[in-house]
Amino acid sequence: MENLTVKQIINADFKISKSSPVLKPFGGAVVVADPSLLTPDVAHDGKWHMFLHTTFGVYHFVSDDGVDFRKVKKVLDRAMRPNINYINGKYYLFYERTRPLIMNGLNVINAVKWKSAIYVTESTDLINWSKPTPAFTDARGYEKSDRGSAISNPFLVLENGINRMYYSCGMTFIKDCGFCEPTYIGYAQSSDIAKGYVSAAKPIISPDKNNPYLNLCSGCLKVYKLRDGYIGIQNGLYEKDGHSHSAIILLTSEDGLSFKFEKILIEPSVVDGKNWMKEFVYASHLVKYGNKLRLYFNARNAADMIKGRECIGFAEAEIK
Repeated sequence: MENLTVKQIINADFKISKSSPVLKPFGGAVVVADPSLLTPDVAHDGKWHMFLHTTFGVYHFVSDDGVDFRKVKKVLDRAMRPNINYINGKYYLFYERTRPLIMNGLNVINAVKWKSAIYVTESTDLINWSKPTPAFTDARGYEKSDRGSAISNPFLVLENGINRMYYSCGMTFIKDCGFCEPTYIGYAQSSDIAKGYVSAAKPIISPDKNNPYLNLCSGCLKVYKLRDGYIGIQNGLYEKDGHSHSAIILLTSEDGLSFKFEKILIEPSVVDGKNWMKEFVYASHLVKYGNKLRLYFNARNAADMIKGRECIGFAEAEIK
């Protein structure tokens, strides 16, 4: 990404792939969500690798073309919102570690408090993984709410010898969905990739009642360092006409810490007669492959916790 300019990303015209969705819920789950990918030029075996979560944990899928994915295995229990990285010959998989599944279910009805933090597991072959260890567990109090304590959506950026981790935290209850979404976005830094992250004193993005795409809560943020600046790709949660939604927006920044709105990338819609992204488009991962950009994301067809289903698809744009 670092050889691209901010202007190239701003000018990119993303179109939803006709192959989307590329993954649908499986194994009794109602969601597949939060895709994080390795492209063939990064992975040691020259294939596409996707890490994602369902209700039951984090899974690993592989593909020859980034479209037709097949399941490799379940990697982690008590795990959500993965972020895969390849750094100096080693893979680092960060994720939100939660309480056991039954406790998560009780939190939905507000019978127990939620509790989660960022953990990491390591591998050299994407098959054998180390015992998970805590990477980041404290966001100085603003991760706490009346429903519990949540730190989620890790996304690692290497910044001048320092490891900077962007993350979501807090819990905002979305009434028509029946579950919570992250309230704030912050960042933490460490000289060690796998541990010792210390958060900034306050969030860098908070809900804004005057922002039509951020008037409920902040969702998640993925940040990319380019040749002449930074971009952020965020999915904020917002209310419109009495209903909640999520859209993917493009932000720009000079320092990777202070962001301004640039444009909408993807809004909820029915595409090619398919309603899989009718109400919400959520967490994404932007990757470059050849002369194209692919933005993988998960989307939801309906707000209702029981009726709604989440799938994963992608949008594509040529680099000009």
